[in-house]
Amino acid sequence: METATTPLLPDRCGWLRRRLRLKNPLSSELSGAVGDLGTFIPIVLTLTLVSNLDLSATLIFTGFYNIATGLLFDIPMPVQPMKSIAAVAVSESPHLTPSQIAAAGASTAATLLLLGATGAMSFLYNLIPLPVVRGVQLSQGLQFAFTAIKYVRFDYDASTLKPSTSPRSWLGLDGLILALAALLFIILSTGSGSDRDGDDGDFAESSSNESQSRRRRLRLLSSIPSALIVFFLGLVLCFIRDPSIFKDLKFGPSKFKILKITWEDWKIGFVRAAIPQIPLSVLNSVIAVCKLSNDLFDKELSATTVSVSVGVMNLIGCWFGAMPVCHGAGGLAGQYRFGARSGLSVIFLGVGKLIVGLVFGNSFVRILSQFPIGILGVLLLFAGIELAMASKDMNTKEDSFIMLVCAAVSMTGSSAALGFGCGVVLYLLLKLRTLDSSSVALFSRSNDVSPVDSEAPSRVA
Repeated sequence: METATTPLLPDRCGWLRRRLRLKNPLSSELSGAVGDLGTFIPIVLTLTLVSNLDLSATLIFTGFYNIATGLLFDIPMPVQPMKSIAAVAVSESPHLTPSQIAAAGASTAATLLLLGATGAMSFLYNLIPLPVVRGVQLSQGLQFAFTAIKYVRFDYDASTLKPSTSPRSWLGLDGLILALAALLFIILSTGSGSDRDGDDGDFAESSSNESQSRRRRLRLLSSIPSALIVFFLGLVLCFIRDPSIFKDLKFGPSKFKILKITWEDWKIGFVRAAIPQIPLSVLNSVIAVCKLSNDLFDKELSATTVSVSVGVMNLIGCWFGAMPVCHGAGGLAGQYRFGARSGLSVIFLGVGKLIVGLVFGNSFVRILSQFPIGILGVLLLFAGIELAMASKDMNTKEDSFIMLVCAAVSMTGSSAALGFGCGVVLYLLLKLRTLDSSSVALFSRSNDVSPVDSEAPSRVA
């Protein structure tokens, strides 16, 4: 009698098949794939124009990152720019050079890799109170939403990586009417975002013909890949706004080159850009992402794995001039909001980036420079709102109090690390206030007991 054995290769193939399985209709997964481009495109475009970022290397490496993280985590794990490094690179004078940007990204990556490999990141993840994490998520989500509204209302200033003070015109191929039309289309097709999960609200229990027709209409509307349609509309408008793009496009990827990073580049990159980026990456790219994945997908991610993932990505790509990237809770919320439920969604996005980077190279910046910023603002708005709504589970007044104070300090001081510190201190003060005084007295009495008495049977009730 032969013993049945399971060969190794079929197990691996089974693992791969599970990772490549759709959890939502294909149209929804494709729509969710572009859900985080509201932050990706403006930052990449600005770094390319201001700091001479290698766009081809960025697209190719981030494409590989998307494919790898989609297979590894089996959720639409985003790959987003390190926002603090990008802000310092283009807003401070003198601007950071590509070597200094790479040094800042590699320094941040090495820190996260060390925290993940030693288990310190998992310790922080289990130690940090949930209301403090919710406060950081709420502040990040609202900041995304505020920035998105400014993208829609005002023209974009590429020199500062922020919306300018000049109002956007109503008419035109990047006017207010276009942005508002995209906003209304997404709201009508996706609603509050709950329809994609099969929540039909008040009509779920009713069996009347009218309610059934409403449910069918809601299912039909929610199946529309609204974000994908809006994104492709923006691409078409790029060529309409500037037909000379066809002449400027060059086929083929740019040549890869390894950056020469001097000691001075390491010092400037670390001091000016890595120091403000490290706490933001720890909180938003690892801890908040792990919490949010549990909320949205009921999937507990390892903080160690996420931290090591960020470290490995940048320690490879930054040497070739690729933009420093991380995982972000805002991108995860945005992709979920528009229908992404599996890792296959970001695999599609990664394949698209690879094709664009290999076919057009750095000349693709001509297309991005004409992309309507108002449309990107609309996509970013829904991503921010989805991230902020993760705080809806703070049911007690104490938890809500901690969360709101943490969010307020984060938004006022423009520092997630400052809000995080205030939230932790407030949490400890509230716990100290409610600490049972009898337990403190009992602890002090136990310290006064002599070793001889400690061997006797305890007389303390």
